[in-house]
Amino acid sequence: MQTGVRVSVSTRRSSVGRPEATSHAAIEEAAFALFAERGFEATTIDDIARAVGVSRRTLFRYYPSKNDIPWGQFDRTLDHFRGLLAELPVELPLREAVHRGVIAFNDFPDDAQPSHRDRMRLILQTPALEAHSVLRYGQWRQVIAEFVADRLGMGPEEPLPVVVGQVALAKALAAYSSWLREPGTTIAEHLQSIATALDEFDRL
Repeated sequence: MQTGVRVSVSTRRSSVGRPEATSHAAIEEAAFALFAERGFEATTIDDIARAVGVSRRTLFRYYPSKNDIPWGQFDRTLDHFRGLLAELPVELPLREAVHRGVIAFNDFPDDAQPSHRDRMRLILQTPALEAHSVLRYGQWRQVIAEFVADRLGMGPEEPLPVVVGQVALAKALAAYSSWLREPGTTIAEHLQSIATALDEFDRL
């Protein structure tokens, strides 16, 4: 089936001299347009490749599977997360440092394409992505566990760093869910609201 979705792609030259047929951004833009038009499960890799104007083989050089596209360049995103955590003042209490790091991680420009809201809505509300999301969540938690372990001088697989990673993810997922239900709000507001609610619970 043909679609009106089409992304204009200019050929650029990579650092090793080979012309690039497309980019991660172009693939994501085309894919999200198709997902909105047809739904995630009804959109195929071939559909996305046609919309971008590249071969299926070329597309797989950028993303190993359709399920990876909603997550963007996730390895780079995690490296950015590590950098944000590493830059936090060492005098900050660890709990506050993790909280600020998660807020900074979710600070995306309003004109991002696809938007952070569209990306998270697809990830959280698409049953076909659930299994893949579990893997990504594990990688995200590990970044926090490693940060906590480094601050405390322990291994990242010890109970405390693991638990902090699990709690941080639970807070983030709760914040995402409420944020997606309330247009016009920011993820930072919801992350702070969740943190405040947990502080109140600790005092009960």
